[in-house]
Amino acid sequence: MAIPATELLDLPDSVERAFWTVHCDGSAVPNPGRIGLGAVIVAPDGMRQTLSESPALHGCNNEAELRALMAALALLQRQGARALRVNSDNSVIVAQLGDPDARPIARLAALFDEARALIASFDSVQLKWIPQHRNGEADALARAALGMPPRAPARARGRRR
Repeated sequence: MAIPATELLDLPDSVERAFWTVHCDGSAVPNPGRIGLGAVIVAPDGMRQTLSESPALHGCNNEAELRALMAALALLQRQGARALRVNSDNSVIVAQLGDPDARPIARLAALFDEARALIASFDSVQLKWIPQHRNGEADALARAALGMPPRAPARARGRRR
């Protein structure tokens, strides 16, 4: 039996939402210095898009990371995304946005407030710290925005004896 289209719009809250996945990263050269923003965005249907920007701003690495996240959030907001899984290799960003008891960074407080407002515009945002080696594509996009090559991959360590 086919379900009428109108019933498809009224899914119960228990049905899992279609999540967009974001990997974001920022670079500052030197630190502080020019900033580059990078993000890899994967839609629920698997379609990928990338973001690589160098705004005419100077800042530290934490500001670059936060602005990369905000650029990805703004793009997703325009595209109508409602549920996100966001990955960042910056523990400061994850702690500031994910822990209500985190001690604020005064110099970046207004920017963090702006990021929180963007996050609040979505139905669901899961923010997760990941190790740097799992964020390589977003890092390469942030570096490319500054005209820099990707980082060389970490060399495998030999077996300890």
